[in-house]
Amino acid sequence: MSDKARILFVCVHNAGRSQMAAGYAQALGGDHVEVFSAGSEPKDQINPIAIQAMAEDGIDIAGNQPQILTADAVRRSDAVITMGCGDACPIFPGKRYEDWKLTDPAGRGIEEVRPIRDDIKHRVTALLDELLPAGATAEPKGEGHVSRADRPITE
Repeated sequence: MSDKARILFVCVHNAGRSQMAAGYAQALGGDHVEVFSAGSEPKDQINPIAIQAMAEDGIDIAGNQPQILTADAVRRSDAVITMGCGDACPIFPGKRYEDWKLTDPAGRGIEEVRPIRDDIKHRVTALLDELLPAGATAEPKGEGHVSRADRPITE
């Protein structure tokens, strides 16, 4: 049994939303997570606009490959996050399931994909805050941003 949170992100084509979510979960969760992504009808490659949008935020998903959703992928995950794939995801007892209502980035330009990316980042951050111990997630350090590690214990 792994001491890491195992998260599966699923969308129909595994070429946009689930790939972006997996990219954020891996980047923010680091060694505290095992991240998987899959699709009920995977495409041959990741949406290039999704790759571009993630690269703008410093995350490289270009080397990932869309994968087919399997019962085993669901079975080995603690949390299964679906995004528009309806009943395609098998249900196993004891798993946490969430369905995120997100616009599909397929066929959209970068200006339309950025808000989708930002919504995904927000949702992944909230999910990791629930699944991981306090202070386990990495947060970007920018001007005015205080990461958990930098916050005082008491004020």
